[in-house]
Amino acid sequence: MAKTWAYARASTKSQNLDRQIIQLKNFVDDSFIMCDKASGKNFDRPNWDLLNRVLDQGDTLIVCSLDRLGRNHKQMRDIWKDLFNRKVNIKILDCDLLSTNYEEYENDSTKLLLINVAFEVFFYLAENERTNIKQRQAEGIQVARTMGKHLGRPPATFPPNWKEVYVKWNRKEISQNKACLELGISKNTFKKLKSQYIK
Repeated sequence: MAKTWAYARASTKSQNLDRQIIQLKNFVDDSFIMCDKASGKNFDRPNWDLLNRVLDQGDTLIVCSLDRLGRNHKQMRDIWKDLFNRKVNIKILDCDLLSTNYEEYENDSTKLLLINVAFEVFFYLAENERTNIKQRQAEGIQVARTMGKHLGRPPATFPPNWKEVYVKWNRKEISQNKACLELGISKNTFKKLKSQYIK
């Protein structure tokens, strides 16, 4: 018997899945919602891997948006096509145009052609927009640098008690950890300030 599943993903452990889960609960019971918190660095998705093995022909997978399926456009495309070829129906809540129902396409070559064209157009536009965003960011950074503006995190500043604590640390009267505690800064900041101080 065909089942309906839902999948939610947050890109970082600090992000909240509640908004996605609230949306998905309109379609499936809690027990059929699988969730992962996967960073862009390692993209470890144990619940997606499990769900992907369980999904069978005729099942339906619901996601809030297509980007919950993958970390980049190529991965999203590969997963979407793999599910489509396995006859798993896909419901994408924020882009119904890309939702699929295999029974509708199985005997209608025109609909099958249209969904594939729509999918490729969607990805072309998404890739094009991503390229434009990167170009605008690069141009903005160049303009800011030309105007002498500092980009990124503000430079670290010396705490008022820096000299006193640094002298104690330099004489090995206190450890680096103790120095950081007294200064109220991290080890990385301590190293940066130390390199600036001894220049």
